[in-house]
Amino acid sequence: MFIEQGLRKTNFFGKYLLGSFLIFIASTIGQVPLILAVAYETVTNGREFPTGNDALMRFFEPNLTLFLLLISFVFALYSLYLVVKHLHKQTMLSVTTSREKIDWSRIFFAFSIWSLLTVLSTVVYYYIAPEDFVFTFKPVPFLILVVIGTLLIPIQTSTEEYVFRGYLMQGFGNLSRNKWFPLLMTSLIFGGMHYFNPEVTKMGNIIMIYYVGTGLFLGILTLMDEGLELALGFHAANNLLGALLVTSDWTVFQTHSILKDISEPEAGMDVLLPVVIVYPILLYIFSKKYQWTHWKEKLTGKIKPITTN
Repeated sequence: MFIEQGLRKTNFFGKYLLGSFLIFIASTIGQVPLILAVAYETVTNGREFPTGNDALMRFFEPNLTLFLLLISFVFALYSLYLVVKHLHKQTMLSVTTSREKIDWSRIFFAFSIWSLLTVLSTVVYYYIAPEDFVFTFKPVPFLILVVIGTLLIPIQTSTEEYVFRGYLMQGFGNLSRNKWFPLLMTSLIFGGMHYFNPEVTKMGNIIMIYYVGTGLFLGILTLMDEGLELALGFHAANNLLGALLVTSDWTVFQTHSILKDISEPEAGMDVLLPVVIVYPILLYIFSKKYQWTHWKEKLTGKIKPITTN
């Protein structure tokens, strides 16, 4: 069982607090290249130092900004590996899946199905309201974006999945000895991490329903499928296709995407539709394909105390 793989007497919850702090420090160190690049630009070219997140996001050319922002996740993912190996004496496989090896077919299936739905929904939105979009495709910047995105966005999304649905899911399991508490806490923290995104400022706190709901959806995937594979594939497709297809002035990442959304955002069905309709449909599809059973036990059941190790 996936969540039980981290449950042992030596893995008391304080270790997870320490491990989370070390991962945060590593992520902060990973932001040094961005800080140095900004400092170099301000000193050599006399530009004003960016004082806010919006100014920082527009300080460099979008591809360079994206590259510098994503570098921190490389540091965070490597630090997670070190924390799991040396602090918790576990393997990365144990915080990835309950299977004997990573099931790449699950990752690719989740990636493919969400990529297809994302492309189709973008096409539909474009034809319903073409006045809300501007065609901004530029071959060379877009190809550079494809390279950066393909290499680094999966690292970003995998880091988030390993931290929330892998590491912290098992950590809260050690603390609570049940499954509903890790599912709830990781979803709330995952949503809270997005609170300072520009989308929240633009659309209001109601968009937190989407962020927390997405965390809940990914947590359910992990617990029901006994591993991170489906969550890894979905999250990678969501962020990569989002960066490649559509950007706007009010999203966290500014990219050389194919389209730019120039509409005035409203927190309505765009927030509720995925959480209320799309995610349940996806859960149904995955449950049928992978023959999930015992939903109540897997999502809310108790975890038996570990008497060894």
